[in-house]
Amino acid sequence: MLIAQLTDLHIRMPGQKAYRIVETDRCLPPAIAALNRLDPRPDCLILSGDLTDFGRPAEYAHLRDMLQPLDMPCYLIPGNHDDRAALLAAFPDLPWQKRLDGFVQYAIEHHPLRLLMLDTVVPGSPHGALCPRRLDWLAERLAEQPGRPTLIAMHHPPFDSGIDHMDAIGLLEGRAELEAIVAAFPNIERIICGHQHRTVFRRFGGTLASICPSPAHQVALDLRPDGPSAFILEPAGFHLHLWRGSALVSHVAVLGEHAGPYPFHEDNGQLIDD
Repeated sequence: MLIAQLTDLHIRMPGQKAYRIVETDRCLPPAIAALNRLDPRPDCLILSGDLTDFGRPAEYAHLRDMLQPLDMPCYLIPGNHDDRAALLAAFPDLPWQKRLDGFVQYAIEHHPLRLLMLDTVVPGSPHGALCPRRLDWLAERLAEQPGRPTLIAMHHPPFDSGIDHMDAIGLLEGRAELEAIVAAFPNIERIICGHQHRTVFRRFGGTLASICPSPAHQVALDLRPDGPSAFILEPAGFHLHLWRGSALVSHVAVLGEHAGPYPFHEDNGQLIDD
C-alpha cells in the first residue's frame, strides 16, 4: 500500500495571493499531476489540514474542482484555517464512516493499513487541541483492533519542532494524554501531521511522528529562540508512506521539473565513469 500526503494547501480563489505573495491555488494542480504520474500510483491521498485559507464555501468548491483529476481516493481532515461545516458541506460523499459527531474525525477501514483521522481544530484559534471526547474516540477505535497496523493523521503536530512561533500554535491541549494512548498501542506505525510547512520527524509515544511540507510556501527554517514568524519559497513537496506488510517507510518527494533520471550503468552493467 502506498499513501500520499499533501498538507497546508491554503487554497484561495484564482488570482488571490496568500500574504500578498503566493497564488496557492496554482500550486495544487502540479502536485495532483505529479501524484497521478507516480508508478506505482498511490492507493490514496491524505490531505492533512489547512485545505483552504479562510474556510469559505467558495474556496472548498474551488478545491473540489481542482481535485477532480485525482486518480485515487482522497481523505481530508481540517486544520486551523478550515471550517468544519463548510468542509463537510463541500465533500458530503467522503467516507466519513465511524465519524465522531461534531468533529471531522473518522476511521478508514478498507485498506491494508488502518487509517484514523483526527480533528485537532479549535474554532477561531490557530492552536490545536484534543479534548476528552476526541481522545476517548481514538482510544476506543484503537482498542477495537489492537493488533492491526494503523496510521494516525492529524493537522497539529503533538511535539515541538524548535521553530518557536509555530510551536506556540501547535497542539497545546491533550498532548500528554495522546502520547499515553499511543504508547499503549505498539501497532501504531506512524503519526502524520501538517501545520508546520516543513519536513520534521520525532519519536512520540513509542512510534514515529512526522510533519509534511506544503505544495505552496514553507515556514522559514529558523531555530533561534523567538525567531520571527516568516515563510520562504523553498521547493514544494509531499510525503509518500509505503507499507509492505511489515513496516512503514516514508519518503520526501520534491515537486517541480528536474533533469533526469540518468542511469548509473551502461546497458551491459558497466559503471558510467566518464
